[in-house]
Amino acid sequence: MSTAKKTDKQPPAPHVGDSHDLIRVTGARVNNLKDVSIEIPKRRLTAFTGVSGSGKSSLVFGTIAAESQRLINETYSTFVQGFMPTLARPEVDVLEGLTTAIIVDQERMGANVRSTVGTATDANAMLRILFSRLGKPHIGSPNAYSFNVPSVKASGAITVERGGKTKAEKATFNRLGGMCPRCEGMGSVTDFDLTALYDDSLSLNEGALTIPGYSMEGWYGRIFRGCGYFDPDKPISKFTKKEMHDLLYRESTKIKVEGINLTYAGLIPQIQKSFLSKDVEAMQPHIRAFVERAVTFTTCPECDGSRLSKEALSSKIKGKNIADVCSMQISDLADWVKGLDEPSVTPLLTGLQHLLDSFAEIGLGYLSLDRPSGTLSGGESQRTRMIRHLGSSLTDVTYVFDEPTIGLHPHDIQRMNGLLLQLRDKGNTVLVVEHKPETIAIADHVVDLGPGAGTAGGTICYEGTLEGLRASDTITGRHLDDRAKLKETVRTATDKLEIRGADANNLQDVDVDIPLGVLCVITGVAGSGKSSLVRGSMPTDAGVVSIDQGAIKGSRRSNPATYTGLLEPIRKAFAKTNGVKPALFSANSEGACPACNGAGVIYTDLGIMATVESTCEECEGKRYQASVLEYEFGGRNIAEVLAMPVTEAEEFFGAGEAATPAAHKILDRLADVGLGYLSLGQPLTTLSGGERQRLKLATRMGEKGGIYILDEPTTGLHLADVEQLLALLDRLVDSGKSVIVIEHHQAVMAHADWIIDLGPGAGHDGGRIVYEGTPADLISTPTTLTGKHLAEYVAP
Repeated sequence: MSTAKKTDKQPPAPHVGDSHDLIRVTGARVNNLKDVSIEIPKRRLTAFTGVSGSGKSSLVFGTIAAESQRLINETYSTFVQGFMPTLARPEVDVLEGLTTAIIVDQERMGANVRSTVGTATDANAMLRILFSRLGKPHIGSPNAYSFNVPSVKASGAITVERGGKTKAEKATFNRLGGMCPRCEGMGSVTDFDLTALYDDSLSLNEGALTIPGYSMEGWYGRIFRGCGYFDPDKPISKFTKKEMHDLLYRESTKIKVEGINLTYAGLIPQIQKSFLSKDVEAMQPHIRAFVERAVTFTTCPECDGSRLSKEALSSKIKGKNIADVCSMQISDLADWVKGLDEPSVTPLLTGLQHLLDSFAEIGLGYLSLDRPSGTLSGGESQRTRMIRHLGSSLTDVTYVFDEPTIGLHPHDIQRMNGLLLQLRDKGNTVLVVEHKPETIAIADHVVDLGPGAGTAGGTICYEGTLEGLRASDTITGRHLDDRAKLKETVRTATDKLEIRGADANNLQDVDVDIPLGVLCVITGVAGSGKSSLVRGSMPTDAGVVSIDQGAIKGSRRSNPATYTGLLEPIRKAFAKTNGVKPALFSANSEGACPACNGAGVIYTDLGIMATVESTCEECEGKRYQASVLEYEFGGRNIAEVLAMPVTEAEEFFGAGEAATPAAHKILDRLADVGLGYLSLGQPLTTLSGGERQRLKLATRMGEKGGIYILDEPTTGLHLADVEQLLALLDRLVDSGKSVIVIEHHQAVMAHADWIIDLGPGAGHDGGRIVYEGTPADLISTPTTLTGKHLAEYVAP
């Protein structure tokens, strides 16, 4: 395995005991932390390790970073604080030596369809200024090149010079922005299938509307009944032309219903606002299914998908307009900018050049600035946010990273390591939560939490050097030098999925056969075309179960039991045994404690100060009415069942008087993906990124399908847990499923029956099949980057 070496340039060693050179944590009790006390050296790179759920994020993000951000917020005026999110003080006795914390986490960038890689960074803003200075013809200010600012034609006087004389002339000009008027800066136009919106043989009161969430029992019902624009008891097929217009197209209008001020809007404006303003990939499955059924998206014929007005597209520099340069691969755009020589904008060109070079330096040179930000993976989003910090003049800042190697090929990890060391060498403290040995290896200091997960974790098992960790008897220490072994025999495909002429994104007319009935792993550097090949070429029928890295939806009232559907059979079992309604056993329904409405805590808003959260005294945090807790099933009440870890619940519902096959089947899947330590009622908001990914995996495994597609299932997994995941994949294949995995982890590659490697590079340097065959053949003559790194990882 290759590891990046530490740079020679090291900051002076901190004097132990000097609070100026240490972050001192005393008595941390956030989530599962058990009164943790620790001293972390400043201006060093510290790696936090341990199994998923051991308390790493609770210590680094929930304690250190959270308190730093809270203290910074308190430096603002009370007026400004009123517009900022209120942050409660973490549960910790003492925190000393904190500096400003900058968090670079795994959260995917917003799915707003108006947000692109260019708008999410400073790149678009700088290009707009550049075109407003150098673009010919000159069309106005930087906003004239923005697809997010409406364009308005206006008449006015302008001063022109003719024959050495200046005089005022009337002119029509673009006064505001560069938004295409036809598609309103979206790049595509929509066409609605009205039959998917309603059944015209029914009246509204009879349930004519077939749009998700548009029930006549809720607010929509009150608005439709009271708006006065049509009779809700008349079948839609009998509506007049005006009534149909009001139902479908009427713009937002203030109305009063039963003395309440409300806003009415036609179905299509309402759908555009509530559904189509989000990226399709980020929608909940039932919403996405409706949108795909009801709405057709086509490229805007006026701007050809560029989102810009004709005026903005007419202005060019060296024959390229701003849409042309934004569609270029960033590495190519950097070369184009390098070729511009204009002294009047030299500082701007220097800044833009540095920014574009940073994209390439961080391994994102294959992106384009017009790429929608909602389509970036978690790893790509994290590295995009990291770009703004690379050129920062700030020093003595604490940078906090959550698995910065996510989504990175082993080849790219070396580059990421160099960037982390670069931040450290500028005099910053770098805290990294990480599982990859290659990145743990460059740390100056290592903190290992555990020994287990959940209630079995939350303590410091080891702190010190990498060599000390390797010699320790912790789970991380024992697995740090793990090497994979190739399988003695590989499975034979039972069928194949033929892909011909695939050209989505950077794919270059790819022809490949994906074997079915086996474990097939798709590999290649980030941006090589792996996801484009799999997602863009797979059949979309019900036989395919695709599990991606998208965030799971859930509030603090959601938990593993509600998300997986486990609560349903549990509620029914309690109801049947006690002869009462199932709704009593839901803390979000009739069984909820009236004092806290089933939240288990009381939130006290102190205005400009942080909201205080305290355990509900009425139910003592159990979330249910006292009368509901008197009902038992198998000797336990509902609160006691929800407090069980998955492994205990699996045993409880597996046999004896409490045997519940439907619940046991879901619990088996949760244990299979390594979540046995989670309690059934733990709020989803407290789960790590890796835990949420595996919770989604466990849930989707219950769906019927012949082909399973997994996108980097090792995300957030400790070295010791990868083996369990491989066993799960084997069970899926052995049960007759076809499993296709997009993965960078060498242990998964080594365990594959078949590997399809894309590359050789990223962006237009990738998009080709560079290898297809068995892992053994790949490492026997390693000619690709994947082959070389796999050969180093596999045990001889």
